[in-house]
Amino acid sequence: GWLTLLLVACAARASEITFELTDNAKQCFYEEIVQGTKCTLEFQVITGGHYDVDCRLEGPDGAVLYKEMKKQYDSFTFTASRNGTYKFCFSNEFSTFTHKTVYFDFQVGEDPPLFPSENRATALTQMESACVSIHEALKSVIDYQTHFRLREAQGRSRAEDLNTRVAYWSIGEAIILLVVSI
Repeated sequence: GWLTLLLVACAARASEITFELTDNAKQCFYEEIVQGTKCTLEFQVITGGHYDVDCRLEGPDGAVLYKEMKKQYDSFTFTASRNGTYKFCFSNEFSTFTHKTVYFDFQVGEDPPLFPSENRATALTQMESACVSIHEALKSVIDYQTHFRLREAQGRSRAEDLNTRVAYWSIGEAIILLVVSI
């Protein structure tokens, strides 16, 4: 029972990471992928500068599968054409003084079926169908929650930047008012 669940849980892999990308920096990640496996890379810049970053995905032979410059967010799905280590990099080398916070989600493989015997000849029972439906709905809820958390973090960052600018502007106006009144 538990061994089957463990094997089923390991069938699809997903990496969700949020990291700091300093100015003039490049950060790369590597994933070992088997030929024919469907993969999805999603990323979003949460804080920093104009909220943009360069992204590049290379196959095991060094061929560029995906390359975008100065993107705030994007999603790319591909099927691995060969076995090997795939490399995806995020670059902030075009920025000379602004560091960024980047979130990415790299999914390798399809989610395993909820019931291992789903490909059987008989139809699912009503209880099994309800479980599959609830499972799919919960996966979409998790995706929406992640999306809204990222949007909230980005909005908070912009609000804090705006608050800082307003504070400096107010201090500057107070100084000018003081100088004029003297």
